[in-house]
Amino acid sequence: MPGLSVLIPVYNRPVAELITALVAQAPQWPGPVEICLLDDGSAEEFRGANRALAAQPGVRYQELPRNVGRAAVRNRLAAGARHEWLLLLDNTGQLPDGQFLARYAAALGRAPVLAGGVCYAPGPPADPAQYLRWHYGRRREARPLAQRQAAPYDQLLVNNLLLSKELLLRFPLDESLRGYGHEDTKLGWQLAAAAVPVLHLENPVWHAGLETAAAFLAKSEQGVRNLAQLLGESGPGADSRLVRAARRLRRAGLAPAARGLLAAAAPALCRHLLGPRPALAALDALKLGWLLAALPA
Repeated sequence: MPGLSVLIPVYNRPVAELITALVAQAPQWPGPVEICLLDDGSAEEFRGANRALAAQPGVRYQELPRNVGRAAVRNRLAAGARHEWLLLLDNTGQLPDGQFLARYAAALGRAPVLAGGVCYAPGPPADPAQYLRWHYGRRREARPLAQRQAAPYDQLLVNNLLLSKELLLRFPLDESLRGYGHEDTKLGWQLAAAAVPVLHLENPVWHAGLETAAAFLAKSEQGVRNLAQLLGESGPGADSRLVRAARRLRRAGLAPAARGLLAAAAPALCRHLLGPRPALAALDALKLGWLLAALPA
C-alpha cells in the first residue's frame, strides 16, 4: 500500500496540537504513515516543548543546528522521507476536522499533485496588529475551489500540498530564494512547464499562526524581491496581477515615473497598512513599487 510521509518544518512554534491530530488520523491512510518534524533553528524554549512529540507513534523529530530557510528545510525533509507520497504542511496549520487525511486518501490516483487549499477564521483576530495578515489571507489566499482549479499552477501553496516524492526530488524547491516567499511559485512554474497535472481539492488547513502587520510587511517585501529574482532568471512565468501591472508599465515606458511616485508614497502606504483598517489596494501599490525597484531597468 502507498506510504505517506507528512513533512512539517518547525520554527519557533509549538506544534503538539497539529501533531496529535495527525497521529489520530493516520489510520485513515491506506498504508504506513510517518510524521517528520525538522526544527529549523528555533529558540530552545520551542525545541524543548516539541522534542517530546517524538514519543508519539510514527513521529520523527530532528533539529538543525542553524536556520537554513523555507526551501532548504523542506528539501531536507523530502530527501529523508521514507514513503512515496509527501504531504507538505506548515507548522502554522491546524486540521479542519477529523477527515483531513481521509479526503486526501480518497483522491489518490486522480492526479500526481493534490492541493487542498487554506482557510482562515471567519472573524477578525482579537489582536488588532494581526488584522492585516488575516484580511490578506481571507481575501487573497483562501480562494474558492473553482477559482483555484481554473488556474491550477498559480498560488500553489506548499502549506497544504500532496505530491509524490519522485516529483519533489525532480523539482526541488529553490534554495537560492532567501527569507520568505515564492519557492512555491517556482514549483508551480516547473510543474506547468512539465505538464504535470494538478488537482485542487476542498480540503483546506486552517492558518492559525497570524503575524503582526509589521512582520507581514517585512516578509512581503522579501517575497517581492524573490519574485523579481525569479523573473530575472526565468523570464515570463508568472501571470499574477502584480506582474502584469509591472509589465504594462515597463512596456509603456512609465516604469521609472511609477517607481518614483510609489517610492515617495511608500511611508504613507506603510502607515495605513499598520493602521486599524488597512485596504489591500495599499498593499498592492506598495508591492508594485517594490517590484519595479527590484527589477532591472
